[in-house]
Amino acid sequence: MLARGNRITRGAEYKAVVRGGSRCAGPHTVTYVVTSSASSPSDRPARFGFIVSKQVGSAVTRNTVRRRLKAVCAEALPNVAAGADVVIRALPSAASADFAALRSEVVRCLTRRAAA
Repeated sequence: MLARGNRITRGAEYKAVVRGGSRCAGPHTVTYVVTSSASSPSDRPARFGFIVSKQVGSAVTRNTVRRRLKAVCAEALPNVAAGADVVIRALPSAASADFAALRSEVVRCLTRRAAA
């Protein structure tokens, strides 16, 4: 589980990361990363946000996908640069993907874009 300090909570922050971040796409997710922020990067830990739309499936399916993505990000947190903002958008194919596939895809994008 991600701590409160490791979560993006405001809509404006999501919008800033999606619009201004570097993008890494895979078959199940699209990852947006902003490594520089208004404050210095060492002031705060890396933060994560998740976008799982109704196109992914029912509420049960969406919450399962979101929980899997949160678990992957909690594992990868030590390897993500301090101050980075990461938003992961789940695509409809994420509903049928297993945990290992989601993990490998997200870790690949995080090491490419937000490595510490």
